[in-house]
Amino acid sequence: MKLVLTIVQDSDAGELQKTLIGHGFGVTKLASTGGFLRRGNTTFLIGVKDAEVEAVKEIVTEKCCERAELLAPGASLADLEGVYSGQVTEVIVGGATIFVMNIEEFAKV
Repeated sequence: MKLVLTIVQDSDAGELQKTLIGHGFGVTKLASTGGFLRRGNTTFLIGVKDAEVEAVKEIVTEKCCERAELLAPGASLADLEGVYSGQVTEVIVGGATIFVMNIEEFAKV
């Protein structure tokens, strides 16, 4: 058994959750916050059989694409504390971070 821990942008979370559930995968959804832009993220915990990992990764890849977004002037750049963008800046957002971990035991009580 595997635990697929997936971190996505909030804007991608609803459609991803609906698609995963539609394919029969159980998901636990947790609110989280990103580091660079300090925007809302969603972390999904998805327990699957070893053979189902690739199917989950394909769904995540399909539903969570990277895209360019414009950062307004005066917005704080969190990685550079105290530094503000003086002009419109294009940043890449979206996509997903996926961790696949071995699970020794699973119990539903």
